Parts: sequence; C-alpha cells; structure tokens
Amino acid sequence: QVQLLESGGGSVQAGGSLRLSCAASGYTYSRNCLGWFRQAPGKEREGVATFCFGGVESQYYADSVKGRFTISRDSAKNMVYLQMNSLKPEDTAMYYCAATSFRPANKLQSEEYDYWGQGTKVTVSS
Repeated sequence: QVQLLESGGGSVQAGGSLRLSCAASGYTYSRNCLGWFRQAPGKEREGVATFCFGGVESQYYADSVKGRFTISRDSAKNMVYLQMNSLKPEDTAMYYCAATSFRPANKLQSEEYDYWGQGTKVTVSS
C-alpha cells in the first residue's frame, strides 16, 4: 500500500522560503515520477514540479516556479523535497505530494498521478 506523507508547510512573508518534504512508503515502482501539485482556493489543481526517475532522471517545473523552486529526491530515504525560495502571495495553496506508477507523457498533469498525500498548507503574506 502506497502512502505519501507531506510536511513542512506553514506561513511566511513574501520573499521567504519553505522546504516541503514528502515521505513515500510502500512505493517500489522503478520508472515513474514523484511530484508536487498545489491547489489554491477556488482554483484548479496545478502541477508545480516533478522528479522522474528510472533511466534518465529528470525534473520538470511549472513556468510560474522556475528559478524559485527546486525539487530533489533522497532515494535511500524514499523522500522527495520541494525547496521554495522567493515565495510570493500567489504561491499560497495546499501543496500535495503525488506519485505515478509509470512514467507519464504529461509530467505535470494531475490525471497521470495514481497516489496522493493529504496535503500541507502554505500561506505567503505580502
């Protein structure tokens, strides 16, 4: 049984930083993606960043976070991290860790992801 557990959310002022962590258990797929999505109130869920591995490791980012957010993975600990710098009020959302059971064509498409965590809230004040 795959379980994803997020942590690290909180409240910061604009320009600040947060680091989100996702602990993945029961996850043994060898060619897949582990990523972060977010959903702000009244908006659709959107892909933020994803780390795809098995073969060539690659990271993918939404245009809105490129240069500010960095996704990384510790395979030994089965952890995925999202380092968020230069945070903006528009980054305020519930952030979710998600995982696929295969390597999808659309890496930041939520429909491609099979497993989801419960989310961690990020609030950025101006």
